[in-house]
This record gives sequence, C-alpha cells and structure tokens, in this order.
Amino acid sequence: MKELFLLKLGEIVLKGQNRRVFEDKLKAVTRRRMAHFGAFRVSIRQSTLYVEPETEDCDLDGAWEACGTIFGVAQMCRCRACEKDLDAIFRTVVAYLGDELSAQKSFKVESKRSDKRFPLNSIQISQEIGGRLAEAFPHVAVDVHTPSYVVNIEVRETAAYVHGPSVPGAGGLPTGTGGRAAVLLSGGIDSPVAGYMIAKRGVEIECVHFFSYPYTSERAKQKVLELARLMTRYCGRMTVDIVGFTEIQEAIRDRCREEYFTIIMRRFMMRIAQRIAADHGAKCLVTGENLGQVASQTMDAMAVTGAVVSMPVFHPLIGMDKEEIVTIARRIGTLDTSILPYEDCCTVFTPRHPKTRPVLDQVEAEESRLDVDALVERAIENTQKVAIRYYED
Repeated sequence: MKELFLLKLGEIVLKGQNRRVFEDKLKAVTRRRMAHFGAFRVSIRQSTLYVEPETEDCDLDGAWEACGTIFGVAQMCRCRACEKDLDAIFRTVVAYLGDELSAQKSFKVESKRSDKRFPLNSIQISQEIGGRLAEAFPHVAVDVHTPSYVVNIEVRETAAYVHGPSVPGAGGLPTGTGGRAAVLLSGGIDSPVAGYMIAKRGVEIECVHFFSYPYTSERAKQKVLELARLMTRYCGRMTVDIVGFTEIQEAIRDRCREEYFTIIMRRFMMRIAQRIAADHGAKCLVTGENLGQVASQTMDAMAVTGAVVSMPVFHPLIGMDKEEIVTIARRIGTLDTSILPYEDCCTVFTPRHPKTRPVLDQVEAEESRLDVDALVERAIENTQKVAIRYYED
C-alpha cells in the first residue's frame, strides 16, 4: 500500500463538547496547506489526522515538511499501511523500514491495537514481529530498554500501519480557533517570534508595520514583508498594513522634549494599530516587548504605552530572555532575515536619555503640543496593504 502521514492530535483531545469545532478547523487548515503539494485526502479518526495522497504525483517530501508547521498536531509520522495480518505486517516492516533498521545497533517493536477484534494484543504483536525481525536482521540486537531504533505497529480500524520513530509536531491549537490579533511587526528578532507564539494558540494574525521613509529604506520594508512571509508557514495567510510614520516622528522631534520621544512614538503606534486591528476584526494587539530589554520596555513605560488603547495588549515574550527568543527565531526560520542590517523606524531619532519611568500626566502634557487626531488620521490614510502568502500561486 502507499505511504501516508499520521498526525497525532495534541491538546485538542482535552476538549469537551466543542472538540468537533477544533477538529474541523484542523482538517480545513491541513487541506489548505496540502493543496500546494497535490491531491490529499484528510480525515480524523481515533484522535489522529490521516493525510493520504490520492495520486502518484503528490510531493510527499514537501507535504511532510508542511505538516510540521500545522498547529494542533503533537506528534507525526510517515507510515505505510498494510492488511491486518501478521505476515503482511512483517513484510511491510522489512520493505518499508528494512534499510533503516539494518543500519542500527539495536531495536525493539512497540505495538498499539486500537482494533480490539484483532486476535493478538499489543504485547503479543510486538513479540511475534520482534522475533521475526531478530531472525531477519541477526546483526541488530534486540534491546527493549534503550534501543537505537523503534519499529512502531498500529493496528487500527481499517488497516495496520508501520512506521519508525515519530517526530514532534508544531503543537498548540489549530489556526482560527482562538480569534484574531494584530501584531506590531518590526524588522527585529522579537516581533516575528511574538507573532508565532500567539498564532500557536490558534490565533489568526494580521500585521502592522511602521515605515519612516526616507529615514528607513525600501530594503527595510522588504525585509519586514519577508519576515511576514516566513511567519505564514505557521500562521497562514495575512495582510501587512504598512503605515507611513515619517510625519509623526518628525512632529514629535520638533515639538516634544527628547527624553519623551520613544514613549510618545509608541503611543502613536498603539493608537494606529488599534484602529487597523478593528478594521480587520482583531480583538487584541500583540507586541514583541520583553520586560527590561530596552528603555521603552520597563513596567512604567509599558503601562503608559498601553494606557492609550482600549483593547487588550498581549506580550508573548514578556518573561523570556534573549537567548530563548533567538532559539525560537532560529527554529522557525526568521532569525537570518531579522538580523539583516536594515534599520526600522524605532531606531530613528533615538533619544540619548529616554524616560524609563514615565508618568502618564507628564506624557499627556507633552502630547498636547501635537495635533494627535490629525496625525493619526493622515497616517492611517497613508497606509499600504500587502497580502502575504507563503506559497505563491
């Protein structure tokens, strides 16, 4: 029989009466991701997502890589199906896993019998197939405690499935089950990771980027769009709203005291992001802020920044250190792009001595020198919307 994928569900199995909603979302996301690689049949049975190619020209390697980016999957394996018969199972193990098994020092067989009509239980299946494999591969030792390789056999309702060791899935919850959020996306390391972390909880995301031409270059904008594209591997399609921010930054520079520049700039970002988020149907804002990392990320500064909006503001990285954030960025593939030397607007007109403990009344007094509403309106009018897809048609 042909090769297929078994994707084991994660925390979806803990859901109660609404579990079907999560499963349906997971199937829909998987079908959408697989469509780029050919015709696949996607179904869920016994807490497992079956991804089966329907034609010979399917790109199995590409599809397998894409499966690793689907939130809601805890473990995954490539497997071969066969008849529920010991002789057929043994032949399939030798044909499908023989080369890998032959290169090992030791092995054991682990079996699961979901179909209770099968005459042997799990232990008996492992003993029978393990004994046959020991004779077929005499140079590979049997080690039931610390084997270098595990042969897995799953006897399910419609067939038996043979596979090697499983690999971790993306975890989390299926995209679309947790609402929608607007991520403030800069060109740095942190904000793409924050977007990934909130998307892992089933949240659909849209992104808002602030662009200060000519102080930031076209390359800086393209860098951010590439970061968004890389994020869509995990979180699916999105729109990036690129906000023209130059006029606001110049107004702050010209009319406000230097030490308040960063905090006032960020308050403008939050106002604008909230308006854009509402247009997208998003219910919260997400930032890559990390407590104590820079002057604008103290408790006092973040409180003053967040006071200007009414919707919730989530900070998925708030308690992480930089090494943890970099590790995730490297794993999801955004790090190399994030460290390209194209600065974003947050580095423009940086004060020499920024306020680390701003007081709300004092910040509002500084802002009163500006026509806040007019500046916000013109910035929103000067916004470019870019649709992002990981796989271009």
